Amino acid sequence: MIGSPHTVSDVMSHTVVAVGRDASFKAIVETLRQWRVSALPVLEGGGRVIGVVSEADLLPKEEHDTAGRPTVGERGTLAEFAKARATTAEQLMSTPAVTIHADATLGQAARVMAHARLKRLPVVDAEGRLTGLVGRSGLLKVFLREDEEIEDEVRREVISSMFATTSPSVEVSVRDGVVSLHGRVGAPELIPVAVQLCRAVEGVVDVACELTGPSCEPPVSVGGPLTDDDDRA
Repeated sequence: MIGSPHTVSDVMSHTVVAVGRDASFKAIVETLRQWRVSALPVLEGGGRVIGVVSEADLLPKEEHDTAGRPTVGERGTLAEFAKARATTAEQLMSTPAVTIHADATLGQAARVMAHARLKRLPVVDAEGRLTGLVGRSGLLKVFLREDEEIEDEVRREVISSMFATTSPSVEVSVRDGVVSLHGRVGAPELIPVAVQLCRAVEGVVDVACELTGPSCEPPVSVGGPLTDDDDRA
């Protein structure tokens, strides 16, 4: 499709705050507070992302007594106690960093976030250098598309291309992101495909499909109607 899908580059932020591997615990906390973010990419020379340090990585220092080793039955893991003793970004960060490329689709980014349970992803180039950041709010921007814009894309990219001979008889309407399809088409086996393509249009919330195949015609007799003589033959 020409208009879909949108990519991460369409919604990502190009202004990103990050820290180096030697950043101190206190400097990380101050940077998080100053920029009102919950996580920071950690960079090494050349701007390559090597990890991410988040509020969750900092909390073990508050939660655990770092004076000694954890005892049996004590809540927490060895990794958490190690982070409780950490003092630099390199020691605190989660690695390897979960990242995304700018040309990835928003659907791909959403799946990565959901699978990794993250709120944002560093955007990197082919060499792993930081180029931006995409968050959940950025992925939701596609649902701000106007209904008229979505309707035009569905007509142009789905209906007209799949049902070229019958598209004038297909009615398309969009309200609050929900696409409604009505009418008859010559190839009913393509209806499920059309519904899936409509769902793939960025900004579509759902699809209500009432498309049907061609109307049934009465059977056509061959050789004309039967006569009394035909019945007796």
